[in-house]
Amino acid sequence: MSKLYVVGTPIGNLEDLGARALRVLGEVGAIAAEDTRVTSRLLARHGIRKPLVSYRAPVERRGLPRVMAALAEGDVALVSDAGTPAVSDPGQALVSAAWAAGHSVVPIPGPSSVTAALSIAGYGGPGFTFVGYLPRKPGDIRRLLQSLRDEPRPAVAFESPYRIAKSLALIAEGLPERSITVARELTKLHEEVLRGTAAEVAAALGERARGEFTLVISGV
Repeated sequence: MSKLYVVGTPIGNLEDLGARALRVLGEVGAIAAEDTRVTSRLLARHGIRKPLVSYRAPVERRGLPRVMAALAEGDVALVSDAGTPAVSDPGQALVSAAWAAGHSVVPIPGPSSVTAALSIAGYGGPGFTFVGYLPRKPGDIRRLLQSLRDEPRPAVAFESPYRIAKSLALIAEGLPERSITVARELTKLHEEVLRGTAAEVAAALGERARGEFTLVISGV
């Protein structure tokens, strides 16, 4: 049976692609990519040419048969646009299908905005809570924040530039005294890290709501 390699790719800086990931991407028969254009640029940077199979959200199940067919022929690498696949990115259905078909699934660790943001936030606590992307609806965000009110562990979340201002306002409303670290465009040219209460961070961020955001909310 073949191997499905779940490969972590850079979250911004292409120099962060590890030697093992490079080797695997160069050796597999095909690469299942969230966005083939993004992956093509990464591969070109490192002189790798491989067949690419589109495997993207929100229609990842449409790409599942194509990837499984490629797995029947040989090893396949699964990559997302940035970071680790199947963690707030497409991949869970493919990983489950690969296991069910008798293939091996092998993790190739890489850069993570979750651990990168946690490492610079400076919040203590026994572990952390990862909530993925914040809910789209204000009521759902309020309920999430309520569940964090007595949580001793820091919480990590993702947010888009289109909703960051509203989300910070809701955090300022629900957890006004908590410290929050907001990392924008981690490892990229315009990387920025802001720390304070949600209201303070929102004021400091101002109109610079561009790029991808990782939020770390301190625990109790």
